Amino acid sequence: MAESTNLQEVRVGSRKSELAMIQTNGVIEKLKQKFPDVTFEVVTMETIGDFVQEIPLSSIGQSNLFTKELEKALAAGQVDMLVHSMKDLPSKLPEGMIIGAVCERDDPFDALVLHSKHRGRTLETLPEGSVIGTSSVRRIALLKHAHKHLKFKDVRGNVNTRLRKLDEGKDYDGLILATAGMQRMGWDHRISQVLNDPKYLYAASQGALGVEVLEQNSSLIKMLSTLNHPETVLQCVCERALLRTLQGGCSAPVAVRTEVTKEQLHLTAASLSLDGTEMISKENQSRIPDDLRASAENEESLFSNVVAPNISHSAMMAAEQLGVSVAEELLKMGADKVLKNAKEEIEKRRADISK
Repeated sequence: MAESTNLQEVRVGSRKSELAMIQTNGVIEKLKQKFPDVTFEVVTMETIGDFVQEIPLSSIGQSNLFTKELEKALAAGQVDMLVHSMKDLPSKLPEGMIIGAVCERDDPFDALVLHSKHRGRTLETLPEGSVIGTSSVRRIALLKHAHKHLKFKDVRGNVNTRLRKLDEGKDYDGLILATAGMQRMGWDHRISQVLNDPKYLYAASQGALGVEVLEQNSSLIKMLSTLNHPETVLQCVCERALLRTLQGGCSAPVAVRTEVTKEQLHLTAASLSLDGTEMISKENQSRIPDDLRASAENEESLFSNVVAPNISHSAMMAAEQLGVSVAEELLKMGADKVLKNAKEEIEKRRADISK
């Protein structure tokens, strides 16, 4: 059933990569089903993360590598909304910008993609010294903690480029990529192992898509709210609150795992040293209302930069407070020192590269 809106045309900003376009067009299709009279125009652009391919992401020195140019276009009025992988969004957005929709989360776990010569193997059964490609310090830290027999090497480029480097070269025995991205590209058959055992955590908000808009654009926010998936919204609010409280950027070695049951939101989080030798973890849960739908008088408050007028205010508050409380416990346990050391090591690597 079509819904009403006073909007006639919406310009949607997106990165140019194949995966980004699949994600953007998927969000647009959902909106078209609800608002068939609205016209959508996609405006593509490249970001710093797309331009700089020769050095590790963590060595570039910015937390908004895949969002800055898009947000400039949003601020300038060149586009009305931006579609992002939620994990790429910094825990603090530019002034006047908010997340107006969080779509239902796909598989949040990482995936192992192996070279054909290792068909049938897993991380546990790979030969000693096998080289795994990933550009994420979080993934490297977690895997070094769990698999001391493996080696890790940075790999850059979009998903297509990384897979080509794996298949055609001799530098990598396998790659770690997001399961959700592989599935959206239709490459499920390339996944050798989904890392979903209890010992594996993932990046904050991984697997979810978010839509960024100007806070003042109330008509668009109302339209976008129809895309909100309540359980996913609560998970992302919780995970983003944790990351913000830890003052960890997208590239920080911080990992999470959240689960929503009928009555509770459960969060497990960890901070790690870059070499994986130190890992501080904490878990807790919070009760959430049985009915996540908002009442008529619900306040349109911001929680971790997310506005969701169709979701219970008390549930949003509980999710944010859970993320903050777990982060504060981690800091008491020494996570601040671990993350400070990781940041200093990353900055040292950055300085060495710039010499």
